Amino acid sequence: MSKITITEQGEAGAPEDGAGTGAAERNGMFRRALNGVSAVVALGAGAMLAVGAFLGLYVRPTSDDWCALWKARDMGVLGITEDFYNTQNGRVTNAFLTGVIYFDDMRGAKLMPAFLVVGFSVALFFLVRVTLRALGLPRPPAVLVVAAVALFEALLFFAGTRAYQALLWAPATISHTLPSLIGFAAVLGAVAGARSGRPWARKAAVAMAVLTGLALGMLSEPFTMVAGIFAVAAGLVCLPRFGRAKDWYATTWCTAACLGLGTGLVILYTSPGAQWRRAQNTSQKPLTAEELGEILHDWWRIWQTIADQWAYLGALAVGALLGLGLAFAGPSRDRDRDDSADRRVPWFPALLPVPLIALASLGVTYGLRSGYGPTGWTYGRTWINFLVPLLLVLCAYGTWAGYRLGRLLLAPDRPAAPGRSAARAVTLAAVGALALASTAALVQPMYAMTKSTVVRSAAWDRQNARIQAEAAAGVRDVAYQPMLIGGLSEPLFASSYKRDWAAQCASTYYKVDRIHRPGKAQKP
Repeated sequence: MSKITITEQGEAGAPEDGAGTGAAERNGMFRRALNGVSAVVALGAGAMLAVGAFLGLYVRPTSDDWCALWKARDMGVLGITEDFYNTQNGRVTNAFLTGVIYFDDMRGAKLMPAFLVVGFSVALFFLVRVTLRALGLPRPPAVLVVAAVALFEALLFFAGTRAYQALLWAPATISHTLPSLIGFAAVLGAVAGARSGRPWARKAAVAMAVLTGLALGMLSEPFTMVAGIFAVAAGLVCLPRFGRAKDWYATTWCTAACLGLGTGLVILYTSPGAQWRRAQNTSQKPLTAEELGEILHDWWRIWQTIADQWAYLGALAVGALLGLGLAFAGPSRDRDRDDSADRRVPWFPALLPVPLIALASLGVTYGLRSGYGPTGWTYGRTWINFLVPLLLVLCAYGTWAGYRLGRLLLAPDRPAAPGRSAARAVTLAAVGALALASTAALVQPMYAMTKSTVVRSAAWDRQNARIQAEAAAGVRDVAYQPMLIGGLSEPLFASSYKRDWAAQCASTYYKVDRIHRPGKAQKP
């Protein structure tokens, strides 16, 4: 009798043990497959970023480079800073960084792409870590974070209409790419101050927010507008009365950042250089109803252009991969408890970034039309200022969706529901395919940019050697063949030499009186 009882008990216990082991095995298989897909995305995007960083060595002067080169050489860092404030655009921080980067001819400009790639990688990696920790989520495998960071960067640098300007052209990266990196560093500094728990650390973080905001306000008007909008919104959301912050630290930090941004922008706007620049734009119109309609039309065309770049959906997909990894990184929990927790997620802060991005991009559009006229909206390098928060929001929404879906697909410690394995496979295949397709879509523009940059560098070096030799021999009027790249202006682009600022800067750089096209003289 006892033998029969023991046998029955053993047979009854076997399915439970088998179910638990089977669930663990299925979860483990899914995690391995997820890590494998993420590794491919990370390798593909990382390889393109490595090429982009190395490609900086082949960057040669064009457009604004010519003016920055001779001014940094002849005026020095402080001289070019004073020149920008008094006669150019009033961007004091921009001028100072320009002087530092071009102080040793093109060496700094060649290293700038590598600095941006490494800087964004480090900043984004730590931002993901501190965000997950703040939300109380488990730590995912490192390969998922690396994939998310790498694809985010690749989309930022290579998916737009002005990839060369976004990464390789220093004047644009100083004004529109670098500010976001500085902003990320400032946010990490605020988090470090909050975590320290020491009053002096918090006070230091607030003081640094003022100084950083001041520098950014004199660096880039579009970024100042975008950052200011998000800082104001974050400060209001974090007011202690709403219960989302325990004290006034977050709101105080945001207020300090806004104070710095506003002060810097006032200094820039009231500078003699900015006043001179506004006076040159005779086509600027008052903000009438008709002009507002034109601004909205330009804004709509910008978003149509962005929507045509479907590769940006890769940010949503790689976020979903990260979310799936988060779901499978922690222990299984009760689904009802998860659902009730989801109902407590405040919907207003979660959806707030969408109208903020729309408002920020509209402000940038207005600034472009005010500064450049009806064609201002085509200056795609300025879109980076709101593309960064757009890609962050896409990643965040993708992570949330992937996490919720992953919790549904996570096999509990009981026999799996029918079709759950198939649902996992379909989900991973769909999300992974979109992430991989987005990565693959960047290969062609990356290859085209690489080819044009390398070919131009070889041709430019030959021409530069000839011009340098002629200038050393005393020739005062040398031939220069324009070499267009990245949609940028080149010397001899204007119909008359008097209006050709790029040609005049190039001739000053070579220490000659003027330059001309081979076999063709330009009008005086």
